[in-house]
Amino acid sequence: MKPEPLTLPPSPNWYCARCSDAAPGGIFGFAARTSVFLVRVGPSAGANPGAPPFRVVGELVGHTERVSGFTFSHHPGQYHLCATSSDDGTVKIWDVETKAVVTEHSFHQHTISALHWSPTVKDLIVSGDEKGVVFCYWLNRNDSQHFFPEPRTIFCLTCSPHHEDLVAIGYKDGIVVIIDISKKGEVIHRLRGHDDEIHSIAWCPLSGEDCLPVNQEENSEEPDIPNGKLVAETPITKGGYLATGSKDQTIRIWSCSRGRGIMVLKLPFLKRRGGGVDPAVKERLWLTLHWPNNQPTQLVSSCFGGELLLWDLTQSWRRKYTLFSTSAEGQNHSRIIFNLCPLKTEDDKQLLLSTSMDRDVKCWDMATLECCWTLPSLGGFAYSLAFSPVDVGCLAIGVGDGMIRVWNTLSIKNNYEVKSFWQGVKSKVTALCWHPNKEGCLAFGTDDGKVGLYDTCSNKPPQISSTYHKKTVYRLAWGPPVPPMSLGGEGDRPSLTLYSCGGEGIVLQHNPWKLSGEAFNINKLVRDTNSIRYKLPVHTEISWKGDGKVMALGNEDGSIEIFQVPNLKLLCTIQQHHKLVNAIVWHHEHGSRPELSCLIASGSNNAVIYVHNLRTVLESNPESPVTITEPFRTLSGHTAKVTSLAWSPHHDGRLVSACYDGTAQVWDALREEPLFNFRGHRGRLLCVAWSPVDPECIYSGADDFCVCRWLTSMQDHSRPPQGKKCVELEKKRLSQPKPKLKKKKKPTLRLPGKQDSSIVTEDESSRETSGPVENGVSDQDDEEEAQEPELPPSPVVSGEAVSCIAVSLGVEKSKVTVNSKATSLKKEPPKEKPEALLKKRKARSMLPLSTSLDHRSKEELHRDCLVLATATHAKELNEDVSADLEERFHLGLFTDRATLYRMMETEGKGHLESGHPELFHQLMLWKGDLKGVLQAAAERGELTDSLVAVAPVAGYSVWLWAVEAFAKQLCFQDQYVKAASYLLSIHKVYEAVELLKSNHFYREAIAVAKARLRPEDPVLKDLYLSWGSILEKDGHYAIAAKCYLGATSAYDAAKVLARKGDAASLRTAAELASIAGESELAASLALRCAQELLLVKNWVGAQEALGLHESLQGQRLVFCLLELLCRHLEEKQPPEVRSPSSVYHQWAAGSEGDLVRRVTGVWRNTFSVDTPERCRAALKKLQDVKYPSATSNTPFRQLLLHVCHDLTLAILSQQTATWEEAVPALLQAVLRSYTSGNFTLMQEIYSAFLPSGCDYLRDKLGDLSLTTAAFKSLEAFFIYGQLYEVWWSLCGPGPESSIWVKSTVPAEQREPEDSASAEDTEPVAAAAQPQSSPPSGPGLRLSGESERLLSACRKLFSERHANLQASQRTVAEVQETLAEMIRQHQKSQLCKATANGPSRDDPGQEAEQTPSRPQSPREESNAPVSLPELTRRLTEANKKIAEFPESIKAWPFPDVLECCLVLLHIGSQCPGAVNPEMQQQAKELLQKYGHTRAYGRYYQTLHMNFQRP
Repeated sequence: MKPEPLTLPPSPNWYCARCSDAAPGGIFGFAARTSVFLVRVGPSAGANPGAPPFRVVGELVGHTERVSGFTFSHHPGQYHLCATSSDDGTVKIWDVETKAVVTEHSFHQHTISALHWSPTVKDLIVSGDEKGVVFCYWLNRNDSQHFFPEPRTIFCLTCSPHHEDLVAIGYKDGIVVIIDISKKGEVIHRLRGHDDEIHSIAWCPLSGEDCLPVNQEENSEEPDIPNGKLVAETPITKGGYLATGSKDQTIRIWSCSRGRGIMVLKLPFLKRRGGGVDPAVKERLWLTLHWPNNQPTQLVSSCFGGELLLWDLTQSWRRKYTLFSTSAEGQNHSRIIFNLCPLKTEDDKQLLLSTSMDRDVKCWDMATLECCWTLPSLGGFAYSLAFSPVDVGCLAIGVGDGMIRVWNTLSIKNNYEVKSFWQGVKSKVTALCWHPNKEGCLAFGTDDGKVGLYDTCSNKPPQISSTYHKKTVYRLAWGPPVPPMSLGGEGDRPSLTLYSCGGEGIVLQHNPWKLSGEAFNINKLVRDTNSIRYKLPVHTEISWKGDGKVMALGNEDGSIEIFQVPNLKLLCTIQQHHKLVNAIVWHHEHGSRPELSCLIASGSNNAVIYVHNLRTVLESNPESPVTITEPFRTLSGHTAKVTSLAWSPHHDGRLVSACYDGTAQVWDALREEPLFNFRGHRGRLLCVAWSPVDPECIYSGADDFCVCRWLTSMQDHSRPPQGKKCVELEKKRLSQPKPKLKKKKKPTLRLPGKQDSSIVTEDESSRETSGPVENGVSDQDDEEEAQEPELPPSPVVSGEAVSCIAVSLGVEKSKVTVNSKATSLKKEPPKEKPEALLKKRKARSMLPLSTSLDHRSKEELHRDCLVLATATHAKELNEDVSADLEERFHLGLFTDRATLYRMMETEGKGHLESGHPELFHQLMLWKGDLKGVLQAAAERGELTDSLVAVAPVAGYSVWLWAVEAFAKQLCFQDQYVKAASYLLSIHKVYEAVELLKSNHFYREAIAVAKARLRPEDPVLKDLYLSWGSILEKDGHYAIAAKCYLGATSAYDAAKVLARKGDAASLRTAAELASIAGESELAASLALRCAQELLLVKNWVGAQEALGLHESLQGQRLVFCLLELLCRHLEEKQPPEVRSPSSVYHQWAAGSEGDLVRRVTGVWRNTFSVDTPERCRAALKKLQDVKYPSATSNTPFRQLLLHVCHDLTLAILSQQTATWEEAVPALLQAVLRSYTSGNFTLMQEIYSAFLPSGCDYLRDKLGDLSLTTAAFKSLEAFFIYGQLYEVWWSLCGPGPESSIWVKSTVPAEQREPEDSASAEDTEPVAAAAQPQSSPPSGPGLRLSGESERLLSACRKLFSERHANLQASQRTVAEVQETLAEMIRQHQKSQLCKATANGPSRDDPGQEAEQTPSRPQSPREESNAPVSLPELTRRLTEANKKIAEFPESIKAWPFPDVLECCLVLLHIGSQCPGAVNPEMQQQAKELLQKYGHTRAYGRYYQTLHMNFQRP
């Protein structure tokens, strides 16, 4: 069995009473999110010598929501069984050995909050939920019972270890009850004393009550009367202590025989170094308990800040406790502890395991109270991985829980030596990058746009850049400074600066010496250096080449731009991806092939990885930017977006990729081959890093909160999953929890029964809301926002619901009556007469208070008259009259103006209090205080259209102020368009436009700006560009293009149209760019359009697209040749195989004449290429286009296009009589077919372009020495192909007469034989088995043409080429042997590390140690080659290769030894057909150069055949 990959697991779930447990023998499990992680503890863990004895060995996967409970069976023979409960409503029983579900039930209707496997009944699992329902499930008989002892929220429960029917239950409100499940859940004791949540319950390990000293006075007390009845002291109720821990900061010890408390322990406030206890820490408390089995007088408890206390229960009169880990600083938890569980290992060590909010799992030795080891965990997505280039083996991990981990992966003493850094982070860490030279200098970026520097070698807080990104930081990179930061002297600026790329699409340059200073946006330098007029693309990725001379920027539109220091001159643009670029990596520079350092790999949202070779561009340093549209290599296989890439530092051209399809893939990029596929994650992969010391070790992080360390050789799969496998993996990934919004429960209107009403009135809060959601379900990762299990205040419900509940409870009758009356009035509308409905409603009085005062008693009205008369006739008002007037304000209607104003103010206040501000405003208008009305209305947010309409009466300035205030009020009411209209009414056009823009009303903003501003106003262009960017991001490319056109940025319009990637969009974009004068972009888009049409074989549309731009005349010729060649190949196929969907031109229909004449004829008649001058012009344009070499994985359509490009160059060279250029072009086409393994295509090229052989070219070349080597290579491949045709003609099952073989037996005398395919794409493999070819019959002989060909084969027996090829094979075999030695060594080390596992004689290990490659007879007989011998061979072979002239090495040659083997086979089948001298020469070449594995066995077999009599 393969070992599990080393995993840094997710954090244990928070705020659960029992979500971790351990089984005897050394297996520990803890719930993390929706699964349970298993840890092997003790000698059987198979840890490295000297390392802590524990190892993560697996995961229980099956729940769809947070796991809230986990418990093992502690019965002998059942230690492999465990149970889990989840928020998905299920309880599952697992077998940890198979990691499979044994059975499950979903009896609970509400969230399960507590779970325990009975320690006395081996098949009983007890669970409780938040409504107070308890279920007992018997596994063996598949039976269940449920009880409802209390209508309260259960927080924890524990079965008695002494009495099989007793279960203790702790509730949220502090009540503890003990029930008897044999008596239908009857409550035996109801223990009151705590006044807050019960977090933990622990039974005393010894039965009876003799272990603790209790004073006699307490013993003499009468027992309490539970439930109003005196319970007889039966054996069940006798004996046993119970300990409970509560959020009220107390531990209580209870006597079960008396049903009362005997001891109270108050938690102490322990002062730590640096001050007292934080008040917030006191509130954040979870009090968990453990009563040790072998120490009944001692109790372990958690404390406020993560400490563990060992209480001495023998001295109840004073609090005596011992603190864990007092000798070592920093060994305690730093946050509250949630779970404690004991474990006894195989070597009888008593351990205690704890889980905490600080995300660590710690193991304690109960004998010494010291921490044995710590297992760190992750509380969020693993966003970023980075290995330190200075401190080798230090892996930095950026996690979504707001912390950075630094993992020392080379530690021998501890596999999980992890340091955490959290100061100053306070957000998800999304990007990391180590300084290339400075030890411990780590740059980090967060999702809130923060960039900072950490010194991991000290405890100092990080330095934070004063310049923030507006969105998430995607990538960080160290690189040389560029202007303006590079303009200072050598000592005035750092040698390396920090570059950060953010989600808003800009790259900032930070000065690490002065992070408090402003960071610089490099877009300005790019624009100025390259004189760019159009909008710069949105940057999503940055990567510096290893030498620091070149920078690559990935963009949202899929393009990659290459810039050169110091001024960021644009060298080239790679237009390959058409979606957002996620990852760019440069190949390392320390390999055996330095030219590979110019390789750049990139991954994007379109699942394909492209590798480009920029060597030509970087060496030529072009004056104007070059556009690259063809990849050097294409790596296809992933089915989702690629998120991260990493080159292997140990290999040449080996790449690992991380993808959203849930896998990591290792590629041989040079061969385009998938090698290994890792599927150990349960989520989408976000990052990947290759170990700097182990060639087979890779680290990967994902959104399953895990970081995995895995070995390439241990993987079962070689490529990403496809089809059904991909669907299964997606289902596995989708089983991950998703963030859910917390829904507030609406008050129900139905009248609940007695039981239901009790439950409804109880304060409710699920664990999902009481605990932080991040560990259970989602990625809410900020630790400071971790919620406590404090319950929110009871929600205010409607009067109707309150009345129903109150009636059912029978309490507060007076309130019930009022509420029920109110409810009845609300439910039953007043009855009105039909005629009353037809009457018009009377208008509300403007002066209701004065009117009501005029309807008082007659005495009061008479008193009003007297007061009024006194006031009107008195010369001076005395105090009594003034007081009367103030009291009788309604008399102001009949006195002076001041009194009238007071009356109006009183009436106005009454209108405001009754909710009629419009009447108050009318009164103020009557008063003439219009300005005051407007101010009061503005302060209260009650301005209306009518008030603003009359505002000009108070003056122009008041009107302006009123309109602005009303616009602000409308903005608060989300009426932005109306607010903008009011701003326009006071001529504030810019403010109105900005208001509409900031609230995403771009269409309206543009309409206003276009109508009211000058056409050249920059605000209008900014509107177009902003709206275009948003539309582009949302995928509305056509409308975005119109915006860019409106901003006179046709370049951006064309690019955004092309992002769709389909042929119609590309053609429109090309036409648009052509109209705008962007000729280079138009040509690039037209070519892309033609290539898209080529995929569907729409030849007519492809030529029309190429015709859009004159510079693509050469490409039109290539596509013409490609069409004719495809038609030519299709005509040779059977009719039933031909593709009916091809759309050919009319000129492709004719089949008369050879292919070259047809091609040149169409060029002359259709494309007007009829003069040497036009041929030269087309030739010059095509020579600037370079395609990468082919491999066996190159798609056939792409291969055909590249071959036709070379053939077009050859024909144009022939038309211009430049034969020295025609030969290399024709040879290049042949080589592409040969290296891709397409022998048929190679022969078609020869038959179409050299139908009569190479003599014609030899005559044309004359004595041109420059092309002699190329011509020899071309002629050799021609002979090589015909040689195989001769051999296949002989090897056929019933060969007919042909130009190679003549049959002397009449057709009617031949025996019928089965047909067999003779085509083989690998010539060496065809020549590998001499016995497979049947000997030719007596009626076959070679034709004269074959005999002439065999005579010409002398040209294939080139000893110089044979020597060169043997040296190259030696180099390849030595490198393969070295790789095999490294792999075998790593396997042997791995087997030693796991030798202490299940069995030392495991046959699976023996199978792993056997080499995967079959050994040749020569290897089996020889002893293993030593490393110095291999080094010597490699050095000698490389020295030999260097001595050969460049003319020999520049042009490939057919494999000489392969040709020798084929010729000897022909000679054995047709004796006398091959010259004996040639046979002898072939044998000598094989004997001299056939010492490598590739040919040694074939030569030995052939030699034995020739030795037979």
